[in-house]
Amino acid sequence: MTTEDTTSNKRPASALQMGPCKKVSTSDPLISHGHHFSRTVFALCNFPSLLTNGILRLEQMEDSTLLEDFSAEEWREHCMFKHLLESYPGLLEQLQKGYEEELIHVGELIGKGAAGARGDNTKTLKSAVIDWISPKGAAIQPHLHRNLKIDCGFNHELTGSLLCPAGLDWKDPEMRENLQSGEILAYKHVFIFLSSVDKEPKATQSGNACLHSMNAVMITSIAYIAMQVRFTLSSLSVFSQTDTTTDSETFYHSLLDLLEDPDESKENEELLTW
Repeated sequence: MTTEDTTSNKRPASALQMGPCKKVSTSDPLISHGHHFSRTVFALCNFPSLLTNGILRLEQMEDSTLLEDFSAEEWREHCMFKHLLESYPGLLEQLQKGYEEELIHVGELIGKGAAGARGDNTKTLKSAVIDWISPKGAAIQPHLHRNLKIDCGFNHELTGSLLCPAGLDWKDPEMRENLQSGEILAYKHVFIFLSSVDKEPKATQSGNACLHSMNAVMITSIAYIAMQVRFTLSSLSVFSQTDTTTDSETFYHSLLDLLEDPDESKENEELLTW
């Protein structure tokens, strides 16, 4: 594959933003790898763009372009590309030998796996989160439906208190009304950390950590779970990249920025140890 095969007159789209959803019916090990990559490395990724931009960057670097010459966004994107290559042996050779159409197909397979993992986790968390936040020995009042989310989010006393941004008073009637109506724009720019829970796992098969030889908690997996639980507590029923209410994509990127901030390294190390 040459530079001419992968470039156009337009600036390449960022691969670290979700691209358009496409249906891919082919079953492939890359789908399974997409499951794991989205949970532990980067969740909201346009994989065809990630691969295309990554191959292009490798060719530019062969022509004496230094990685330091790329923007911060391009540098971060290239780190994700390298991580993907390192986690799937033989992928780089497969990409370099194929045509652009094959490269895009590979990206769609990985993307299908990522979307599948996100959907599976969203579905199973709906019921589990209700169990976690229920008072011991008592039922949630008003009742929360396990299969419907319209009464969740800021529409419910309990989920609303968990989603309320730090620094805002959920008990203030005016503040609560503003949150329910979506009038507080700063909501999109703050971090929401949920209280931990102590529940016995109820797994009936090997977990993803075991399947993918994970032996330690990863910062990226913390961001992924936080995004999923936050969405589960909301009143939205479908995870969408165009969602402007919870804005999960911005939340996920912001959380990663915080967890990878060198100034927060001590706190982040303590978090990982915990």
